[in-house]
Amino acid sequence: MEMIGQMTAVAGVLTLLLATLWWLRRRGFAQVSVIRRPRGLRRNRLERLERLALSPQHTLHLVRLGDTALVVAASPTGCSLIRSMALAAVESNAADEATREVAR
Repeated sequence: MEMIGQMTAVAGVLTLLLATLWWLRRRGFAQVSVIRRPRGLRRNRLERLERLALSPQHTLHLVRLGDTALVVAASPTGCSLIRSMALAAVESNAADEATREVAR
């Protein structure tokens, strides 16, 4: 008899959790993805490529956002976009600089 009460309590809690999740999804506060891509195919849209410290509180960040490279300045007062360019242009410039370094 005690086990039936415990099972009912567990079922009640799970029902309450599922109802809350359903309500949050309808309001747009939660997203549930059942289908997962394999790790090899997953590619993050946002990635920090490089960081350059200008002072203890000021930095420049090179960020990849999809196929775009962004140069972002960060300071105690906030962040600001310095420049936006195609990622291919940044990668080709890096390859050219690496070739020059090897030639020296």
